[in-house]
Amino acid sequence: MLSFSRITRPVRTQSLRTQVYETLLERIQQGAIGRADRLLDLEIASDLGVSRMPVREALLRLTHEGYLAGTSRGFMLPTLTYEDMSEIFEVRKLLEPRAAAMAARDIQDEQLQQLATARDQAQEAHHASNSGRFIRANSDFRQVWLQAVSNGRLSSTINRFADHVQAVRFDTLQSAATREIALAGLGRILLTFQHHDVLEAQDCMARFLVDSEDAFFKAWRDTHPAKSDSKPKGLSASQ
Repeated sequence: MLSFSRITRPVRTQSLRTQVYETLLERIQQGAIGRADRLLDLEIASDLGVSRMPVREALLRLTHEGYLAGTSRGFMLPTLTYEDMSEIFEVRKLLEPRAAAMAARDIQDEQLQQLATARDQAQEAHHASNSGRFIRANSDFRQVWLQAVSNGRLSSTINRFADHVQAVRFDTLQSAATREIALAGLGRILLTFQHHDVLEAQDCMARFLVDSEDAFFKAWRDTHPAKSDSKPKGLSASQ
C-alpha cells in the first residue's frame, strides 16, 4: 500500500498545492508508484497531513499534464500502447540531442560530480539486479543534466515525456540486457559532458536514444507479446 511522508507547511513562495504536486511527481519520477497503484485524494491527504483540496488539485494537474489518468476509483498511471511509446521516442529523438549539446556547453563541475555519482549508483543497482534502484539513479542522472540546459521550456518538455513512460520502463528494465545498454549509454554521455564536447554530446545522445528505443521495444515484445503486433512509426537506425 502506498504511503506518503508528511510535508511541512509551505513558505510564502510555494503553495501547499505545489508542494503536494512536487511530492507526487517525485514519486512518479522515481518509479515509486506502480501501474497497479491507485491514488486516492483522501488517503494521500491523510498521509501528508493536509486537507483534501490541495491534493485533489495536484492530482488533477498531474492528470492534465499526462502523468496520471483519472478513473472511477481514483487516479492511476496511464496505460501506454505500443504506438504511444513509438511517438514518445520520436519526440525525444527530436529534442534530447539538442538539449544534450546545450548541457555539454554549460554544465558545471558540481553537476558533473552529481552525474558521476548517479552513474555509479546505476552501475551498483544493475549488478545487484535492482531495477527500482536503477530507475531512480537513471532519473537522478537525467534530472542533473537537464538542470544544465539553459532553455527551461525544452528541459521541462523532455522531462515530461521521459516521466510518462516510468511505469513501462520499470517492466523493461527488469531485463539485464536492457539495463546494460542503458548503463553504457550513461557512461558515454557523462564522458562527453566532462569534455564539454557539444557536437559529440549531441551525437552520443542521438545514438543512445536509438539504442534505447531498440532495446525498449525488444523488451516490450518479450513482456507484451499480445500488444506489439504493429511496428514503431519512428525511423530506426537502419532507415
